[in-house]
Amino acid sequence: MRQAVTVLVGVIGVGLFWLLDLPLPFLFGPMMASLAAALWGVRLMGLGPVSVAARSVLGVAIGASVTPALVAKLPSMLASVAIIPFYVAAIGLVGVPFFRRFCGFDLVTAFYAAMPGGAADMTIFGAEAGANVRQVSLVHVTRLLVIMVVGPMVLVGVYGVELTHPVGQPATDIPLSELLVMAAAAIAGWKGAERAGLFGAAILGPLIVAAVLSLAGVLHMRPPREALLAAQFLIGIGIGVSYVGVTLRELRETVAGGAVFVLILAVLAGAVTEFVTLTGLAPPVEGFLAFMPGGQAEMSMLALIAGADLSFVVVHHITRIIIVLTGAPILFRLLRRRRG
Repeated sequence: MRQAVTVLVGVIGVGLFWLLDLPLPFLFGPMMASLAAALWGVRLMGLGPVSVAARSVLGVAIGASVTPALVAKLPSMLASVAIIPFYVAAIGLVGVPFFRRFCGFDLVTAFYAAMPGGAADMTIFGAEAGANVRQVSLVHVTRLLVIMVVGPMVLVGVYGVELTHPVGQPATDIPLSELLVMAAAAIAGWKGAERAGLFGAAILGPLIVAAVLSLAGVLHMRPPREALLAAQFLIGIGIGVSYVGVTLRELRETVAGGAVFVLILAVLAGAVTEFVTLTGLAPPVEGFLAFMPGGQAEMSMLALIAGADLSFVVVHHITRIIIVLTGAPILFRLLRRRRG
């Protein structure tokens, strides 16, 4: 019943955004409607495996973009990719003291709240290290929410991007054989990556399988428009539903602190974007999307809607996530030893 209410709220959000001619109705509509309902006290509930499956659609879309032409371009990306470790380190050096001093977080919670990884991954790592899981989760969800609101505004207002680029062809224009290959890549990649214990299995597993099939000449197209719009809808709901049960104190302290931290991140991201643009390491729009510290799925969707070079954006975000996932536990142990 609660899931049915959640879907209804999301559909109402899409309808309102559509009627008011607001941008990205299938993403922003359900996100804002779910957020408002959650803060109003409506007991919404996430859609579980259905929402996870939406990420597998994005994984296939990204993997299908990995072509021989992209592989040939990878060396030209190395200079901008090499900036990412320093970018992540700068975020940590600013973020940990911020959350310690201004939000009153303990060291463990401050560290995992500051790290620009996936919301779920950082929450899991933080829980294992003894962090306040609720605070870490709310900070990262707030980061995604603010970025997904501000990012499109910057793309339109600063870069003059029209967020009307078709995300895919209609299903009726895609051969059945291609649709079957995509479905097989999504399911096999997702479940195979889960079995292997890969973080972000629902998106990275299908991405890897679809990339292999694309390079082998088996997969030639992205998932249909209908599937990608459904993915937008479910991602939007997922962000809004994360605020269910939030208290006024959490809004005042944790959520507000997370929002202020995003503004700090915006300054860092803007500086890096300006550097890679002025030095010719990246085109302006691709540089902006590549260094926005949002989630991989959300940034991939924005790149699709903006008509940006999806492969460039994805390579940088995957690199950032890998660095955070592999380096965060090691860095935290070193930090705790020095403090101890």
